[in-house]
Amino acid sequence: MEAKQIKANTESDYSSIVQSSSFQTLLSEKKKFIIPITIFFFCFYFALPILTSYTTVLNHKFIGSITWAWVFAFLQFVMTWVLCMLYSKKAARFDELAAQVVEEGGKS
Repeated sequence: MEAKQIKANTESDYSSIVQSSSFQTLLSEKKKFIIPITIFFFCFYFALPILTSYTTVLNHKFIGSITWAWVFAFLQFVMTWVLCMLYSKKAARFDELAAQVVEEGGKS
């Protein structure tokens, strides 16, 4: 009997948390950040193999014998670090929102 009651309480707690405005705000904020960054990442990441396979645009010289393909490949490392730093800074806001969700969930 106790297990059924615990399960019912857990499900009702979860339902109330999911419907809370603070949880909806957390989801909204994460989606506004993660979806555009993910789209940008995939476009930038797949641009190199697509451009090198189907065009000669990146074959032109940049400096000396270094072509634009090498510059683009290096920029992918830079892009990864920048996106990681952006996410680390934004994660602090997500943590605040998650703490607010937990706090409000404890009051129910």
